[in-house]
Parts: sequence; structure tokens; C-alpha cells
Amino acid sequence: MKKIIGLVMSALLLIAAFTGCGVNQQDTISSEISASQTDSHYPVTIETYNYAGDVVITTYEKTPERVIAVYQGSIETMLALGLEDHVAASYGLDNAVKEEWKDGLTKMNYHEEVFAPSKEDVMMLEPDMILSWGSFFSENKLGDVDQWISRGTNTYINTNTRAGGYDRTLEHEYTDILNIGKIFNVEEKAQALVDEMKQEITDVLVVTEAEEAQTVSVIEFLGSDISNYGASTLAGDMITQLGGELAAPDAEQVGKEDLVEQNPDVIFVVYMENSGDEGEDVKNTSVAKVTEDPAFASLDAVKNGRVYPIMLGDIYASGARTIDGIRNFAAGLYQEQN
Repeated sequence: MKKIIGLVMSALLLIAAFTGCGVNQQDTISSEISASQTDSHYPVTIETYNYAGDVVITTYEKTPERVIAVYQGSIETMLALGLEDHVAASYGLDNAVKEEWKDGLTKMNYHEEVFAPSKEDVMMLEPDMILSWGSFFSENKLGDVDQWISRGTNTYINTNTRAGGYDRTLEHEYTDILNIGKIFNVEEKAQALVDEMKQEITDVLVVTEAEEAQTVSVIEFLGSDISNYGASTLAGDMITQLGGELAAPDAEQVGKEDLVEQNPDVIFVVYMENSGDEGEDVKNTSVAKVTEDPAFASLDAVKNGRVYPIMLGDIYASGARTIDGIRNFAAGLYQEQN
């Protein structure tokens, strides 16, 4: 009997040993496959720009782990792609991030007290990548990208902030999202975001196919000046792709008399939440600059209640928030369909 018990115990121990080896081997194989997939993704070569707007080619040998993200679109694109753990520090929000991104922002070391970091601040953080607007790489800010790349820090400039007079387009926003997806090996997530944006435009055009084209002005009050978002701007491209017609496609600024003469069907007034007011107040204040000005009383948009606020973060280097710009423009353009 003792011999039988001994043989049984030995057999059980042998089975357990093999089972344990099998589990360990499976874990090892899974880890090796995951590492192999990551290794096979890199190196990744990406085209970006320097402060002057010239093309710069950067190469990523691995996933960046210490990213500095500066300004709204840069921060929110990282959040939308689930990359907050790769961000060492973030700065420069014009508006609060969307509700679904707030938890992610807590992991991005956001500096509320500093809108944009100094060169010294960034150097101390030892980043392996800086993601921001082209203007951030001026000599009196971070300096040109070549200096950073030579130090082993890759840079990526939002394409719609490229210097040199290039048009700002939806296609550029798509490119940025896809490039960030490629850099961080999350290409499927990036493609899904872009596909959603494109589908939104397609759906709007299908539903409104029989609608008469609306003339549109997208304006921003800057002191005594009125800035006009024409055909070469991202906002202008959004309006055009949604089937609208820009009232002043070639103008960078308009006067009150110009706006009255153009008499657009719809007016969108650009605002920023951090301009001093809170919540709905800033929207109402922006719209009131048109609706409560006697000089604009004759405008069809005013008489028909078609003056709407549009957030700057939705229409300028907007990244993942581009879909909100598309939706908000569509809602104003086709109010009866929304």
C-alpha cells in the first residue's frame, strides 16, 4: 500500500511540474510574441516640420515614454488614443477637456499654473518627444526642432500650425492623428477616430442632400478687429466639406459694413473658455457681440436666430476634438435636421 501511495504522489508531483512548466512556457511565449510585435513595428519614420515650416524627417526606434504635450489639440489627441501614461508633463489648455478625458488628464502632470513651459523647464524633464504647435518652437520659446532632435528628443508639430502660408485642412488633422497612432503603435485606435470623423461628414451630406446651400461667416472678435475664418482655415474647410458656402472665403478680416453687405445665412462666433468668463457666460458674451449690436440688426442670421458660438479648440489644430467642430457646424448649418 505504501508503495502504491508513493507512486501516486510521484505521479501527481510530476503532473504538477509539467503543468507549471506549461503555464510558464505559455507566459514566456506570449511575452515573446508581444515583444516581437512591438519590435517589428519600429523603427518608425515620420514627416514633420520645423519652425520655418520646412519638412523634417524623424525616426522613432521605440515608443516614446516621456512626452511633453503642449496646447489643447496635442493633449486631447494623446488622451483620445489612451496614451496619457506616456506623457511626462502637459500644458496650455484653452478649454476644459471633455468629460470622458478628465481621468486621463490626471495622469498627464498637467501644469495649470504655467500655460507654456520654458526651454529650461522642458530640458529638466528630459523628454523623448515634444508634441505642440509650430509657434512653440520659436527662438524665444523652445528653439528650433533641430536642437532637440540632436539631443535625442523627437518633435512633432501639429500640421495645421505649420508656418509658410499653407492651407489648414481636415486632411491635416487626420494625418496628425494617424501619425501619432503610428508613433505609439496604436494605429487601429487612430484609424477609428479618423473614420468616425469622415463618416460624420458623409452622414450629414446624405441627410441634407436636398438642402439649399447656406452662406456662412465664421468670425472672431479680437479687440476692435473682426477676424474672418476663410477658405484656407480649418473652420473654412469644415464648412465647405459640410456643404456650406463661405460668405468671405478670401478675407482674413472683415468690418461691420462688410458683414452687413455679405448678409450670411449663418454666423458662428469663435470663443475660448479661458477668456475670463465661466461656462455658458463666455458663449453668450461672444454671441451677444453680434446679436446685441445695432449695426447688425438687419442681418438675416440675427433676425432668424442663427448666430451660434463655436469653440476655438474645435476648429484650430483640433486633433481628436475635430469631430465636435464638424458636429457643431453641421447643427448650425442644418438646424431643421438636428
